[in-house]
Amino acid sequence: MNKKPRLRKWDSAEHLRTDEDICLYLEACFEEAGDDPAFIAKALGIASRAKGMTRLAKETGLGRESLYKALSGENNPSFGTILKVTRALGLRLGVNVAT
Repeated sequence: MNKKPRLRKWDSAEHLRTDEDICLYLEACFEEAGDDPAFIAKALGIASRAKGMTRLAKETGLGRESLYKALSGENNPSFGTILKVTRALGLRLGVNVAT
Protein backbone atom coordinates (compact mmCIF):
# COMPACT_ATOMS: atom_id res chain seq x y z
CA MET A 1 0.00 0.00 0.00
CA ASN A 2 1.49 3.32 -1.11
CA LYS A 3 0.98 6.26 1.18
CA LYS A 4 0.60 9.64 -0.43
CA PRO A 5 3.16 12.14 0.81
CA ARG A 6 1.79 14.94 2.93
CA LEU A 7 2.27 18.22 1.20
CA ARG A 8 2.14 21.62 2.74
CA LYS A 9 1.40 24.88 0.97
CA TRP A 10 4.63 26.83 0.40
CA ASP A 11 4.84 30.04 2.41
CA SER A 12 7.73 32.30 1.49
CA ALA A 13 7.26 34.29 4.70
CA GLU A 14 8.51 31.31 6.71
CA HIS A 15 11.89 31.58 4.99
CA LEU A 16 12.42 35.32 5.44
CA ARG A 17 14.17 35.30 8.80
CA THR A 18 16.40 38.38 8.71
CA ASP A 19 16.12 41.96 7.47
CA GLU A 20 18.66 41.06 4.78
CA ASP A 21 16.50 38.10 3.67
CA ILE A 22 13.52 40.43 3.35
CA CYS A 23 15.52 43.04 1.45
CA LEU A 24 16.95 40.52 -1.02
CA TYR A 25 13.52 38.93 -1.49
CA LEU A 26 11.91 42.29 -2.28
CA GLU A 27 14.76 43.25 -4.63
CA ALA A 28 14.16 40.03 -6.57
CA CYS A 29 10.41 40.66 -6.60
CA PHE A 30 10.83 44.21 -7.93
CA GLU A 31 13.09 42.82 -10.65
CA GLU A 32 10.60 40.09 -11.56
CA ALA A 33 7.40 42.17 -11.30
CA GLY A 34 7.88 44.37 -14.33
CA ASP A 35 4.80 46.59 -14.45
CA ASP A 36 2.65 44.42 -12.17
CA PRO A 37 1.75 46.40 -9.03
CA ALA A 38 -0.24 43.46 -7.60
CA PHE A 39 2.94 41.37 -7.63
CA ILE A 40 4.74 44.04 -5.57
CA ALA A 41 1.81 44.44 -3.17
CA LYS A 42 1.73 40.67 -2.59
CA ALA A 43 5.52 40.57 -2.06
CA LEU A 44 5.22 43.36 0.52
CA GLY A 45 2.43 41.37 2.18
CA ILE A 46 4.69 38.32 2.41
CA ALA A 47 7.53 40.40 3.84
CA SER A 48 5.10 42.00 6.31
CA ARG A 49 3.90 38.61 7.52
CA ALA A 50 7.52 37.53 7.96
CA LYS A 51 8.20 40.60 10.10
CA GLY A 52 4.92 40.36 11.99
CA MET A 53 1.71 41.91 10.70
CA THR A 54 0.55 43.02 14.15
CA ARG A 55 3.81 44.87 14.71
CA LEU A 56 3.64 46.51 11.29
CA ALA A 57 0.04 47.54 11.88
CA LYS A 58 1.12 49.36 15.04
CA GLU A 59 4.09 51.00 13.34
CA THR A 60 2.12 52.14 10.29
CA GLY A 61 -0.99 53.19 12.18
CA LEU A 62 -3.07 51.01 9.86
CA GLY A 63 -5.38 48.20 10.92
CA ARG A 64 -4.01 44.67 10.69
CA GLU A 65 -6.95 43.47 8.60
CA SER A 66 -6.59 46.51 6.34
CA LEU A 67 -2.94 45.64 5.79
CA TYR A 68 -3.75 42.02 4.97
CA LYS A 69 -6.34 43.20 2.45
CA ALA A 70 -4.16 45.94 0.93
CA LEU A 71 -1.15 43.64 0.57
CA SER A 72 -2.99 40.55 -0.65
CA GLY A 73 -2.17 41.16 -4.30
CA GLU A 74 -5.88 41.42 -5.05
CA ASN A 75 -6.22 45.11 -4.25
CA ASN A 76 -4.44 48.28 -5.24
CA PRO A 77 -2.96 49.83 -2.08
CA SER A 78 -2.28 53.54 -2.05
CA PHE A 79 1.28 54.72 -2.50
CA GLY A 80 1.06 56.13 1.02
CA THR A 81 0.38 52.62 2.34
CA ILE A 82 3.35 51.26 0.38
CA LEU A 83 5.61 53.95 1.84
CA LYS A 84 4.40 53.30 5.39
CA VAL A 85 4.92 49.55 5.02
CA THR A 86 8.40 49.84 3.53
CA ARG A 87 9.40 52.26 6.29
CA ALA A 88 7.99 49.93 8.96
CA LEU A 89 9.96 47.07 7.39
CA GLY A 90 13.09 49.17 7.87
CA LEU A 91 13.52 49.66 4.13
CA ARG A 92 13.88 52.66 1.89
CA LEU A 93 12.62 52.87 -1.68
CA GLY A 94 15.18 54.20 -4.15
CA VAL A 95 15.50 55.20 -7.76
CA ASN A 96 18.09 53.98 -10.23
CA VAL A 97 18.72 54.71 -13.87
CA ALA A 98 17.10 52.03 -16.02
CA THR A 99 19.57 50.13 -18.15
